[in-house]
Amino acid sequence: MKKQQERWTVLEVLNWTRGYLAEKGVENARLEAEWLLCRALDMDRVGLYLHFDKPLSPAELASVRAVVARRARREPLQYILGSQEFMGIDFEVSSSVLIPRYDTAILVEEAVKRCPGAKRILDIGVGSGCIAIALADALSGAELFGVEKSREALELAAKNAKRNGTAVRLFEGSLFEPLKELTFDLIVSNPPYIPSGDIGSLQPEVRDFEPLEALDGGVDGLDFYRIIIPAAPGYLDADGWLMFEIGIGQAPQVLRMFEDSACYSELFTARDTGGIERVVGGKVKRGRDSTPLK
Repeated sequence: MKKQQERWTVLEVLNWTRGYLAEKGVENARLEAEWLLCRALDMDRVGLYLHFDKPLSPAELASVRAVVARRARREPLQYILGSQEFMGIDFEVSSSVLIPRYDTAILVEEAVKRCPGAKRILDIGVGSGCIAIALADALSGAELFGVEKSREALELAAKNAKRNGTAVRLFEGSLFEPLKELTFDLIVSNPPYIPSGDIGSLQPEVRDFEPLEALDGGVDGLDFYRIIIPAAPGYLDADGWLMFEIGIGQAPQVLRMFEDSACYSELFTARDTGGIERVVGGKVKRGRDSTPLK
């Protein structure tokens, strides 16, 4: 944005921002430009359109420049705006958590469909809290628990639970370690599943800004499934369910892990709207008599 131009209207700034973001490789540059101006000018999109001819003050221009510069560096729009909608619920997000994605709704939908009477549910790797809070919203009779290794993510999940009026019992720690004698009707997880070697080829918004520890699933992306699948029966009540979100092409390997454990029945996969197998799960054949993770 040329600083020597003394007068900029909302429409002029919007058009310049759209072109600049497009040059930087940002998709949907017009729509994102609108959201950025709304954020910088503290108005909604209707207000933006109603004030196209309004000249911006130096302070407003400085605010616009700041957010546009962040997006031009490919920082995700959601981090700049500080929020993301998921299943009709608004979540606060920051660089300490993965941005909730539409595909993850398939995991929530399958959990609700297959375990509608769940009384106690665990979300492993709770992140922003989007899965646990969406499940609490859909299954009002369930008690929700979440485990998260990152202190910053755990604090954000707590804020999101409070702002949505949802009770989620949150534990800091890795996988099942902080749970002791608790058991569950349903365990869900969206673990890190990107193969380590693929991280560098991800979009800059993901590769450079989202937390690496929430993305990197090891050499083949399957490290966490190898740990959770054999350990989960020790934390599931009889006929309890274990369900995961998975990456593209990972369904056969993850299903094989379920089969090799010999602890599950009714194995299934579910596809997202793009036809990709996005969720895999099964029902435990027995409860606490399996060996818990030590």
